[in-house]
Amino acid sequence: MAVDYAVIVVYLAGMLAMGWWGMRRAKSKSEFLVAGRRLGPGMYSGTMAAIVLGGASTIGGVGLGYTHGLSGAWMVFTIGLGLLALSLFFSARIARLKVYTVSEMLDLRYGGRAGVISGVVMWAYTLMLAVTSTIAYATIFDVLFDLPRWAAIVLGGTIVVAYSTLGGMWSITLTDMVQFVVKTIGVLLLLLPIAIVKAGGWAEMKAQLPSDYFAPFGIGGQTIFTYVLIYTFGMLIGQDIWQRVFTARDDKVARWGGTVAGTYCLVYAIAGAVIGTAAKVMYPDLGSPDDAFATIVTDELPVGARGLVLAAALAAVMSTSSGALIACATVANNDIWARLKGAVRQDGGADSPESARDEVKDNRAFILLMGVAVILISIALNNVVEALTVAYNLLVGGLLVPILGGLLWKRGTVYGALAAVAVGGLTVVGLMAAFGVLATEPIYYGLLASLVAYLAVSLATPPTDPAVLAVWKARLAGHDPAEDAAAARATS
Repeated sequence: MAVDYAVIVVYLAGMLAMGWWGMRRAKSKSEFLVAGRRLGPGMYSGTMAAIVLGGASTIGGVGLGYTHGLSGAWMVFTIGLGLLALSLFFSARIARLKVYTVSEMLDLRYGGRAGVISGVVMWAYTLMLAVTSTIAYATIFDVLFDLPRWAAIVLGGTIVVAYSTLGGMWSITLTDMVQFVVKTIGVLLLLLPIAIVKAGGWAEMKAQLPSDYFAPFGIGGQTIFTYVLIYTFGMLIGQDIWQRVFTARDDKVARWGGTVAGTYCLVYAIAGAVIGTAAKVMYPDLGSPDDAFATIVTDELPVGARGLVLAAALAAVMSTSSGALIACATVANNDIWARLKGAVRQDGGADSPESARDEVKDNRAFILLMGVAVILISIALNNVVEALTVAYNLLVGGLLVPILGGLLWKRGTVYGALAAVAVGGLTVVGLMAAFGVLATEPIYYGLLASLVAYLAVSLATPPTDPAVLAVWKARLAGHDPAEDAAAARATS
């Protein structure tokens, strides 16, 4: 294992070095939180694919393939579908808004007063997403170094918090590009073909397993529909995903770069399911489906390749963890703390060097604070699946309707948006208490209640101020009226 250990150590050291290098570029709020809004198509596609394909997509995706066969690809497949829908239909408009958070978009569209409550919901979602990603370190470092659970979480979490705090989105972008390459080589180019060969080839796999393992819808139509509601719609509105859209150089990069990343996710989904299916042939009696990934890597791969594939799993976890961490800190600072202080400021106007340094310092402090909280919660929490389900249900049930409604329906009002968040969120919480956290009813009826509340209250209240809508339309078109007015005064 010495060679494998060396690969992992070099990889982790490289992540810290990227953090240090990124710190030199993050000199303003825009550079620290959204990489200066200047990523080109190559870096944008790689980082977007890295953020959405985390430990659940890699280790969990293989586990679903072990249990259900090829139809186990549906969870990750719906993530890819959501990213494609976001990229093709919404990303260009989102990128042109030049905001930092989803809640800022809601305030811009509805004229304020929607930010804090939506920020709290989004903060809870991003916090639990960071926690579940951090806990995944325990599985990987247990395989690598036989560390106790708490030590594995502290080791992995400290590295992610360190490079995220140092350079913000620039560091995360650089590390995500490395992680994207490592995942592509480790999972798609090494583990996938080796797993098929070790299982005896495709014909042998079909001979050894029931036909249900090769049925495209074997996992069940209701399960697939639930995946669409939670993950496809979750991709449309998550702060961690939107914050990557904000890094695009222009709306074309956001649209087509995201389309490439979404297509990559579809391929990754199928690869994970095939690897899990091959593992079922080789190890039919594993104690847990989630052990399939680590078992096939440690038992079947040669020295060096094994270290690279384990690094790929680590890369998947780290990319999602760092993306969720900076999203959580951004929401906590800009949508909750700054609003409570009455110091909300959007992207219009230039920063002075002093204010730019102060804003970077503040956001860096929040990343460190949220990172410590994530590590502590990860050590204390056991049932992360239920915690993440609660977060996703609240996100989709509370925020999907007012966000998409704001983008698609000009008659939507701030009162309708607030009603949708409150009614959808309370319905989800109540039904989770009645039917159980993992039941499907909360998300179904929560979305329906949110939609009814949004439509009814919006139609019953006065339309949004035309001046607010005028600013909104201008920002959607890529113009900032405040900046245009300042430029006109400067040239007069």
